[in-house]
Amino acid sequence: MSTAYRPHSALRYAAVVSLGGFLFGFDASVISGVVSFIVPQFGLNEWQLGLVVGAPTLAGMIAALAGSPLADVIGRRRVLLILALLYTVSAVASALAPGYEVLVLARFVGGLAFASLGIAPMYIGEIAPREKRGMMVSVNQLNIVVGFSVAYFANYFVLRASQSRAPWVTAVGLDENAWRWMLGIEAVPAALWFLLLFLVPESPRWLVMKRRIAEARDVLGKLKPPARVGPDLEEIRASLAQAGEKLLDRLREVFLPALRLPLIIGIIAAIAQQATGINAVYFYAPTIFEQSGVGTNVAFAQATLIGIINIIFTVVAMVLIDRLGRRPLLMIGLAGVILSTAVAGYGFRQATYELTEPALSGLSAEVDRQALEPLIGRSFDDDLGFKRALTQALGDQGAREHGAALTQAAIDIDHALVLVGILGFVAFFAFSLGPVYWCLLSEIFPTRVRGPALAVVGLFNAGTSFLVQFIFPWELASLGNAATFFVYSGFGVVALVLLGWLLPETKGKSLEELEAVLV
Repeated sequence: MSTAYRPHSALRYAAVVSLGGFLFGFDASVISGVVSFIVPQFGLNEWQLGLVVGAPTLAGMIAALAGSPLADVIGRRRVLLILALLYTVSAVASALAPGYEVLVLARFVGGLAFASLGIAPMYIGEIAPREKRGMMVSVNQLNIVVGFSVAYFANYFVLRASQSRAPWVTAVGLDENAWRWMLGIEAVPAALWFLLLFLVPESPRWLVMKRRIAEARDVLGKLKPPARVGPDLEEIRASLAQAGEKLLDRLREVFLPALRLPLIIGIIAAIAQQATGINAVYFYAPTIFEQSGVGTNVAFAQATLIGIINIIFTVVAMVLIDRLGRRPLLMIGLAGVILSTAVAGYGFRQATYELTEPALSGLSAEVDRQALEPLIGRSFDDDLGFKRALTQALGDQGAREHGAALTQAAIDIDHALVLVGILGFVAFFAFSLGPVYWCLLSEIFPTRVRGPALAVVGLFNAGTSFLVQFIFPWELASLGNAATFFVYSGFGVVALVLLGWLLPETKGKSLEELEAVLV
């Protein structure tokens, strides 16, 4: 590898490392297409399904705590290589899982790789020129959203290919194992990321931390013009000297009365970002659309719209966040989230369900039509009553296997209203709670305690995310579609009131000015 300075070296290295963001997004959302296949195949109940979906986030809580200290011990590059291997192993093991327990374990392993969410921006921030640091770090965030979107499209195309009856489909077992291919595809970008990381140098900051000054100088020589190498090396040394305070002491400082307000704001924002239900939508998208009575193919196609909307409005946020300010963007976005989830809930609340003879005759021969005859002509005003009747008629297993098809046959609903509500939710979230949350956290805590403070707040964020994913199947089964989205809307109202009361504007203020306001 050349040691000569090239103007775009940092950008190339950042592009490689930010593939970790892409893999995080892909890994997190690819499960959305798998849900409808594994529930009947493994006979999963609501809690088991929630654990399959939420296992990576549970592991991610551990990874968030361990990732940064491990990167300080063995280096950013080595940790990234380990994470790439974890993503690869998880994808292969998930695709080959013979049962529920192995699938949960395989996805838990993949969740350990979610440490890339913190390590990749750390590395990029340490190699990027200061004038381009914000842009280069934001590429990682954009890649996360792109990963979400690509997973939805991959799921859709795998589903359609599995139905094509082409000879190659049967030859590779895609017709009977579509969900395994959905999970296994991730191994390709994960293995590619692992190989590309060998082209990336170690972080110069870590090399200086380990007193490998000559190596740090060589790396800086690739990243910076010759005149900048010496001053930047001294700047890194000075920065590390200031950061020498023990981690435990800085962690204790986070909980001192002086930092109570920023900590409360951070925790409220962390919980609000997840409690409004965004990861339920991301990780169960086709399932939600199937609840509105569309078929499986249409549900998968509509899930791709979530990915597209997410990308568009994340870019909108990147443009507006420094123009409008953090607080206005957050308030507008939260109001939109409240309205959109309420619209989705209202759409589901207006639905009615009635099985008719013609609708029943059009169902698969595998459905026990004789058992369903007592339901013909009966009208149900909500999904809970209809689902209970299906379970009584077909049993738990039969209701799980054929619930989506029977819902499609029986439901009378304004599909467009539900779709607009869901897509509006994603759009408002993508330009407010999504990016503004991360921006706020980088600004409301003093520099000396920012690292441990982000770890504390991140635990609340990840914990809430896991709970949302874990209990969502139970919510649909026990509360119903409408009530579930009204609950998310209610959490949005609480967040809007609390953050509107406590949160100052941070736009245009130096970190020192913000510290004077908040501390």
